[in-house]
Amino acid sequence: MTIKNRFSESDMKAFAPSEKVGIIATVTPAGLPHLSLLTSVMASTPTQMTIGEFCKGVSKDYLQQSRKAGFAILTLDKKLWRGKALWTHLKKEGPEYEVYNQQPMFRYNTYFGINTVHYLDLKETTEGAPLPLASIAASAILTKIAKGAAAQNAEAKALSPFGKNLFDRLDSLKFLSFIDDDGFPAVIPVIQCQACDENRLAFYPGAFGEELDRLKAGKTMAIFGLTMQMEDVLVRGVFRGYARRRGIRLGTLDIDWVYNSMPPNHGQIYPPLPLKAVVHF
Repeated sequence: MTIKNRFSESDMKAFAPSEKVGIIATVTPAGLPHLSLLTSVMASTPTQMTIGEFCKGVSKDYLQQSRKAGFAILTLDKKLWRGKALWTHLKKEGPEYEVYNQQPMFRYNTYFGINTVHYLDLKETTEGAPLPLASIAASAILTKIAKGAAAQNAEAKALSPFGKNLFDRLDSLKFLSFIDDDGFPAVIPVIQCQACDENRLAFYPGAFGEELDRLKAGKTMAIFGLTMQMEDVLVRGVFRGYARRRGIRLGTLDIDWVYNSMPPNHGQIYPPLPLKAVVHF
């Protein structure tokens, strides 16, 4: 995997369309990884990235607080870039602001447009590379065979039926993040990841295995699941390492937190939060 510190002209051109998957990893005030779908991520120069904000979410707050970000950009031709960047500032006007609001998605939208542009300095990026589809498919099959042996069947259910089904879908995308040794959140695709039950996720480390093999047991990690219908769910939990299940090497993550990032009501799902009385109208 080739690492560089500048985007090429072809990279910048590939990021320009809004029709792509943009995953941004940030760091919470507690030092935990958080993942969001932000398709507005682009490269304004070979060493600078931008993110257009059209709705408020915790990821932008985390971005400004810790400044450290990881990213994964997947284009429609299934090419993938990953890397790290450092938030520097934001603006509510300027040439990048105009570029965003001239895009069809925002130019002809009566209700919202890009209101803020976030700027990040690129620290490192991979070359754009095709997704290893054959390896992902093989890893997904092996995960499906072995995952039942890793089920816990606990009484408490972290994932709803919707969330479990999303992770079990073989056509959904999944991305894993953890806080790397340099303090930046790293992002690794784990498209083969599936639910053992409502409380545990599992994956065979075939696709992207060199990186997945370096994951440390006991570390808190986040996994973001996403469908092409823009349905998604974010979970966080402790990585339990690798063990043989039905003869297959399987990594598992025990879920202790679930978050809905879909509008209109994003927020924590699990553990359930107590209901609060409405006192201001």
